[in-house]
Amino acid sequence: MIEKIRQWAKTQGNIRAVLLTSSRAREDKTVDQLSDYDIELYVNDINLYTGSNDWLRNFGEIVILLPEKRNLLGAEQASRLVIYRDGTKVDFTIAHIDILAKIKSLPSLPDWLDDGYKVLLDKGNLTINLKKPGYKAYIPRKPSEKEYQDLIKEFWWETTYVAKNLYRNEIFPAKYSSDYVIRYKILVKMLEWYVQIERGWGCSTGFVGKGLKKLLSQDEWDELQGIFTGADTKENWQALFNTIEFFRNIAGEVAKDLGYKYPDELDRNTSEQIEKIYKTE
Repeated sequence: MIEKIRQWAKTQGNIRAVLLTSSRAREDKTVDQLSDYDIELYVNDINLYTGSNDWLRNFGEIVILLPEKRNLLGAEQASRLVIYRDGTKVDFTIAHIDILAKIKSLPSLPDWLDDGYKVLLDKGNLTINLKKPGYKAYIPRKPSEKEYQDLIKEFWWETTYVAKNLYRNEIFPAKYSSDYVIRYKILVKMLEWYVQIERGWGCSTGFVGKGLKKLLSQDEWDELQGIFTGADTKENWQALFNTIEFFRNIAGEVAKDLGYKYPDELDRNTSEQIEKIYKTE
């Protein structure tokens, strides 16, 4: 696929540079046959590739095409997300060449390039002074005590919604709070902080928990699996209690590492409310 794109781009006078980014540019052994190709086309005129999508057929038979937009350094650029018949997925970004000049003027690479890139084609030495990736992007910074406490409060607030909706046998809103808000917005963030404790706050973490399994111990992963469940109300009650116990433990460890105080009173008071709801179900 990379060679197809490179050879096609050579024939396009409007295209001045092509970059490969993300996992396939890092070569960190996380790539498999389903990994995306993230391609950035730097062009003179974006409209030549947004008015018609026929050019995307040069790389295979299209099964799904999503035309979207992407913000690069404050400027809106076009993107085309494509899945081809053979299963290959390519995310194309079509950006104006001025963006490259802006990137080179920055004191450091933006995260998406610092995470790794390869130059596939450069027709005018546009990338010659582009800084090399440092592979330090997407490393969580230490949260302030307010950020830490706010996340704890949000967690306990949301657990009451799970309990109320399980009491009412309303599984959709219960799963929204437990699976989306608690699991992905709150727990994943706390886990991203937690895995830094023995890694000096220098470990890059993936999108929505990708890669966390490799960063947790087997015992931690086994315990974490207890928060996942289906649609049965009783099982969701148990998953809620498992989530509370797991979150309490990792949040406590993060507090110790940062020198913060875990809010025991908030924990105790909210847990009592949830227990009352559970016992009156």
